[in-house]
Amino acid sequence: MSSERLRTAEVEALLTAFGALTDDDERYAFLVDVATIREIQDMAQRLAVARLLDAGEHYARIQELTGASSTTISRVSRSLNYGEGGYRSVIDRLGPAAEGGDA
Repeated sequence: MSSERLRTAEVEALLTAFGALTDDDERYAFLVDVATIREIQDMAQRLAVARLLDAGEHYARIQELTGASSTTISRVSRSLNYGEGGYRSVIDRLGPAAEGGDA
């Protein structure tokens, strides 16, 4: 789906909702309410993969550290390198993952 078609009024409202939350406890509570446990775990895994890719880790090591499939790692890599810049913004603020640390 193109990003133009995804950026609906409902998605804009969701973005505004996340921006209105002031601390991690509020963000966590909203995330648990709005997404399934599996969706949250998948998003967290993708962020860990992106940070490890950015740190220069190889696919096999990322699979070992995160349990992500090679397909997931490849998709995250494509988004990291050719996507909208969301991963880049977050990684620039958080820094890359430390091996075996916060992945």
